Amino acid sequence: MSPENIKMNVMVTGGGGYVGSCLIPKLLAAGHKVTVLDLFIYGMGVFNGDGEHPNLRCIKGDIRDPKAVAKAVENADAVIHLACISNDPSFELNPDLGKSINFDCFRPLVRAAKDAGARRFIYASSSSVYGIKQTENVTEDLSLEPLTDYSKFKAMCEDVLDEEREPGFVTLTLRPATVCGYAPRLRLDLTVNILTNHAINNNKITVFGGAQKRPNINVEDMTDLYVQCLQYPDAMIDGKVFNAGYENHTVSQIAEMVRSNVGEAVDIVTTPSDDDRSYHVSSAKIKQELGFVARHSIDDAVNSLTKAFAAGKVPNPMQDARYYNVKLMQDIHLQ
Repeated sequence: MSPENIKMNVMVTGGGGYVGSCLIPKLLAAGHKVTVLDLFIYGMGVFNGDGEHPNLRCIKGDIRDPKAVAKAVENADAVIHLACISNDPSFELNPDLGKSINFDCFRPLVRAAKDAGARRFIYASSSSVYGIKQTENVTEDLSLEPLTDYSKFKAMCEDVLDEEREPGFVTLTLRPATVCGYAPRLRLDLTVNILTNHAINNNKITVFGGAQKRPNINVEDMTDLYVQCLQYPDAMIDGKVFNAGYENHTVSQIAEMVRSNVGEAVDIVTTPSDDDRSYHVSSAKIKQELGFVARHSIDDAVNSLTKAFAAGKVPNPMQDARYYNVKLMQDIHLQ
């Protein structure tokens, strides 16, 4: 059987979120059987009409609940672990909650996957684990210097996964750049998406600082990569770490790209910022070793968002809490 034809039982944690809402339909289209373990705080209808797919099993549960995890990993061949409190502001809202979800339950999840017979575990870390680097290109062999609890726990989970790796249990860590573009469960609290939303709906973009470099990857490419990572031979990925990005631009450059797509009448206002995180992530290793090259640009992401707004797919984008992780966590009092 050629690798491209391998069909798996895939368990995805956090599959009801931004990346998951784009990923799950692709896994189903590839012929996999998919189990999603998620609190579904954004609702159950996030899979582009695939919510009733015969090969999709949705478990509304918490990754901190051993019983829910055990149920979700039953018969799993592979786990893609996306679930987390997913950015610094969300984490800082309740640090204890963030630690409990982003770190404390990670080793039990990995061990539950092993105990259930899963043969592959793909972990979504973050390019933020590098902190501030002066190096022109941030490569995987550089030291990790996380600046926040969010990125610190991401890095600590990488260590845990490496410790739990053993023959027959293939582990892979991906460090995605900031994801951008339209997905059915849309986030409007990410750099490209924020700027596009404000350009379209406020006719004004506010740039804080502007000189900081921000690595980005289109949600279409990121989800294509997860699907492909189920197919790579064990030896190509086992125990490895890969950056996953595409374009590195300053925030000011991204704002200009958004304006050129949305319309030159959009006003760009620059104000000072104390957020000095800046890094230029290299994706040379993943290209060289896995042959993966992102194909969708920031322009593509802006276009996908512009079309979604025009089609009425994003109602009440400035106020609705469902597009903003911090707002929604506050509204539902997530504990």
